Amino acid sequence: MSGWRAGILSALLGVAIWQAVVWATGLPRFILPGPGLVATTIWKSRALIAEHALITMTEVIAGLILGTVLGALSAVGLAASKWARTLVRPMLVFSQAIPVFALAPILTLWFGYGLGSKVVMALIIIYFPVTSSFFDALMRPNRDWIGLARVMGASPARIMWHIRIPAALPGLASGVRLAAVYAPIGAIIGEWVGASKGLGYLMLLANGRAKTDLMFAALIVLAVFTIVIHAVVSRIATRLLERY
Repeated sequence: MSGWRAGILSALLGVAIWQAVVWATGLPRFILPGPGLVATTIWKSRALIAEHALITMTEVIAGLILGTVLGALSAVGLAASKWARTLVRPMLVFSQAIPVFALAPILTLWFGYGLGSKVVMALIIIYFPVTSSFFDALMRPNRDWIGLARVMGASPARIMWHIRIPAALPGLASGVRLAAVYAPIGAIIGEWVGASKGLGYLMLLANGRAKTDLMFAALIVLAVFTIVIHAVVSRIATRLLERY
């Protein structure tokens, strides 16, 4: 069974389970709306949802690109320099002990309620997975190739560029695939803390007005977007790995 068919079947199964829970529990609509009501809300509020979804998508894509670039550069720097590994790597590990939720108010204070704080939030949440995955791959090179390159007089920079980085690209691809799932989390957290637009803001607005169907609609759109961006990133990564 192809991947997209399996995905469709999984989605249909999820909708069926959702509807079964609604029927079995008999919960009112304002607590648990059914999939039919949510689908109707998505259609009726499509302009409103699209407006907020575009903001969140921009935040996620910008954060994903910046986080991937910074993470990849950091991994190369750490792999190339023993001093960097000694001084910087412990700081990176320590930074992961700080809950992401705790950073959101600070980033909002520093970068404001606009796009910037959400992009930085998405960047921060994906930076470590990308850096860690790529760095681990860079530190496991083919020793025979490196030995041969050194015998032929290759400099450390040439060895890094022509041997270690190409061999570590699968690790980078793995980190970026993971980042594609994490990036929306960072953007939504930022919107919950302080925003006037975005799907996270729309969820809070709908919750405050007891519009549970709209809240679920925003959540479904966010989930679909996350699945799509993960699929696109995975496809691009696969193509690049096949090429290089």
